[in-house]
Amino acid sequence: ERPGMSGEDQFRLMHQHFGTANEVTKSILITTYAKLANLYEECRHLALGVFLHHGNHVNVEIQQRCLEYRNMREAFSPEGVEDLLREMPPWDGREVSGLEKRLQEKEDAVANACGVTPIGNVSKKDNNSWSSTQQNPTNGEENISNGVQGEQVGSVGNLGSVDEEEEEDEAKVVEEENNDDSVVEEGVEDEDDEETDVSFSVDSHAHNTQVHEGNDELSRDVETDREDLDDVGDGDETDGPAFSIQGIPREVIPAMRKAFSNLCTSPSGVLFENHLLQIGVKHEYQGSKGRVSIFFGNVGSQQLYNFRCQVEECDHLLSQMQGTPGLLESNGENEDTDSGGCTVAVRTQAKLLLLVEVTAPFDDAPAMRITFETRPNEGEKGEIVKHEYPLRLPIVATCFMEPVTLEPGAFMQRWQSLDGQDRECQEVVRAPPNPEENGPTINEESMLRIAHIVTEGLKFGRCQGCDPTPWTVSGAATFRTGAKDLNGNNINVGCLVRVEANADAGVYRVTTRTLHPICSKAVKNVALVSIKLA
Repeated sequence: ERPGMSGEDQFRLMHQHFGTANEVTKSILITTYAKLANLYEECRHLALGVFLHHGNHVNVEIQQRCLEYRNMREAFSPEGVEDLLREMPPWDGREVSGLEKRLQEKEDAVANACGVTPIGNVSKKDNNSWSSTQQNPTNGEENISNGVQGEQVGSVGNLGSVDEEEEEDEAKVVEEENNDDSVVEEGVEDEDDEETDVSFSVDSHAHNTQVHEGNDELSRDVETDREDLDDVGDGDETDGPAFSIQGIPREVIPAMRKAFSNLCTSPSGVLFENHLLQIGVKHEYQGSKGRVSIFFGNVGSQQLYNFRCQVEECDHLLSQMQGTPGLLESNGENEDTDSGGCTVAVRTQAKLLLLVEVTAPFDDAPAMRITFETRPNEGEKGEIVKHEYPLRLPIVATCFMEPVTLEPGAFMQRWQSLDGQDRECQEVVRAPPNPEENGPTINEESMLRIAHIVTEGLKFGRCQGCDPTPWTVSGAATFRTGAKDLNGNNINVGCLVRVEANADAGVYRVTTRTLHPICSKAVKNVALVSIKLA
């Protein structure tokens, strides 16, 4: 807790490691989120998004914690919740658990039967049976202490035994189990090494990018990953068929960035296309829910083998996926269930249906990774080429907006009430160049395009009459979520936007104000991208 570190900053600092943590750590983090939400009110919607997303987790412990913490505020009063989530009192170290008492009684009974001084009486300062075992290694327990923890617990009852043959047999059994464990561990290490050689984290650091910045980040990520993949492919020598690895070609990136930006405000279009693959997207939304259809078409002259798609799991989105058999790839939690992919024949396509529901404000787009192989035709010489494409789905915050029409007085009243640094985002963008003139042009026609962007692209209601000049466009909307408040009502966020033009300077100023800082940033980002492409 550094000075100036808010509760939301602490949450995001820890949650950035949630996706790579094991299940035990995830359970501890979920409890930590519940405690943070109890201390900081701004963390409640963030924690609720995690609880909703993992409420049907395959791990029972994670699922149970999410369900309990999610329903806790409905079942108990605020005072009761605060008491439940309050920090535990410090342990004074003087209490002894029932298990330790039974173990100590068993040790004393065995020691008395053998005429030996009970080990528990050697040091009254420490009642811990583990320290007693270490202090008296002469009872044949040296080998057992090297075993797993469960065998140490079982061996406490044999302390002081005079049957040397039983001790030797037990030590041999433990030693054999240790050898077996070491073999298993070596096998796991080998698998990890092998997995490391062929795994490529092509989208590891693009999770928190903004939409307009995400285009630049995406291009940089793709270029970097493409170079890394090429280096691995060039240096890999195997006894089997030769293969190389290819990422997204540089010449495709500008068109890909433009396609993504267009789809953020369009219901359908092409997300990616090269000489092998064309990816089309059709998405529609109603309130907090959306339906996204993705089509992967083989436009080349070769079959695409081991074709797989992996969609990033986001805390702010609940999702269900259904697609062509073998298409979906797990997110790494259970790699044993990963399929071998599907085969997309020439002039055919694979399909993926994605149902989503937003639970919290967000300013990034979910990542999608496509992998497949191309092979030489039968009888021909050549190498196997592995392709890996890191992409982004055009699911942005403005997809879940519902337009609101306000009277001029009501709009200005709400605009002034939302004044504040944490609620307002503002940025200036240069108008797109006019091919018929040297430089950008702002006129009545361009303002009509801006109004169309606000109403059709951003899904805002046009608020006319509140702008002092014709060079300003204002709008209002509501960001819908599926999250519930304490009364069972959906949590929604009111949003306002104004786009002001300066014809002399050839620039637009985009200002957004909402109750949530992330919403303000998300709307501004999509508006900037849309204006640049207008």
